Amino acid sequence: MTLHAEWIDYGTNNQFRAFLAKPANNSHTLPAIIVIQEIWGVDHHIQDVTKRFAQAGYLAIAPDLFAEGGERPDALQPDRIEGIKAFLESLPPTAWGSEEQREAALAKLPDPKQTELRETFRTLFGDVLAKIDHYAGQLQETSMFLKNQHEVTKNQPIGSVGFCMGGALSALLASKDPNIHAAVIFYGNAPKPEAISHIQCPVLGFYGELDKRITDAVPAFAAAMKEAGKSYEYHVYPKAHHAFFNDTRASYNPTAARDAFARTLGFFNEQLR
Repeated sequence: MTLHAEWIDYGTNNQFRAFLAKPANNSHTLPAIIVIQEIWGVDHHIQDVTKRFAQAGYLAIAPDLFAEGGERPDALQPDRIEGIKAFLESLPPTAWGSEEQREAALAKLPDPKQTELRETFRTLFGDVLAKIDHYAGQLQETSMFLKNQHEVTKNQPIGSVGFCMGGALSALLASKDPNIHAAVIFYGNAPKPEAISHIQCPVLGFYGELDKRITDAVPAFAAAMKEAGKSYEYHVYPKAHHAFFNDTRASYNPTAARDAFARTLGFFNEQLR
C-alpha cells in the first residue's frame, strides 16, 4: 500500500509535533490510532509501527512527547537517545538497573561522550518518567485534534496503543479521555487503582513472561478491572522479555510479536467501527 507520511505540528500555536501516516489513495474518513512511544521517543521503530497501522487502513499518529513547542531539549535529541540506547544494549541486562555497573562502564568512556550519556540517561529515566501526567495531557490534546479538527478522522473512533512507557500512557489515557474507544498496552505498567474506575473502553494487554517487574503485577490489574466491571483481556508470552515487539532490539521475539500484532489489529477492527 502507498502511504502518505509526514511530520505535523498541531495544537494551540502548533506547540505539539507528531509523525502521521495514512493510506495515500483514500477519499474516506478513517478511524484513528494514537501510537504512543517507548521511552526512546518517536524513533525509526515507532515511525515504522505507525506506518504498519496506516497500512492496515487507519490514520495513525505518533506524538513526539519530548518536543516542547516543536523542539526537543539537547539531552533528548535523537542522536543523543540513540547513543544511550546503544550504550545500554552493549551492557549485560543486569546493568540496566544497576547504577554501579553503568557507572563503571561510563567511566571507561572519554568526554564529552561520557557526560552526554550520563545526562541523557538521567533525563530519560528521571525527568521523563516524572512527567507521565503531563504527557497524558498532550495525548488528550492529540485525540481532540483528531476528533474535532483533522478532516480524515473528524468524528471517527480513536484507539490508542503504547509500548513500555507508552503502554502505561495508553492505559492512563483510557482513564482520562472519553474519546478513546479502545486501548492496547504493550508491557506497560498498570494505572493506579484510583484510575481504573474511570476507564471507559475495552483494554487489551500483551506481556513477556520474563519481564517480571511488569508482568507480575498483571493479575492484580486484571482482578481490579474485573471488580470495576471493565473489559480487560491480556496475554503473557512464554520466554518473552520486555520489549519483545521491538524488532530493533535483542529482546525481539518474532513469534510473540506476530501474534500480538494480529490480535491488536483484530481488536481495533472490532472496537473502532
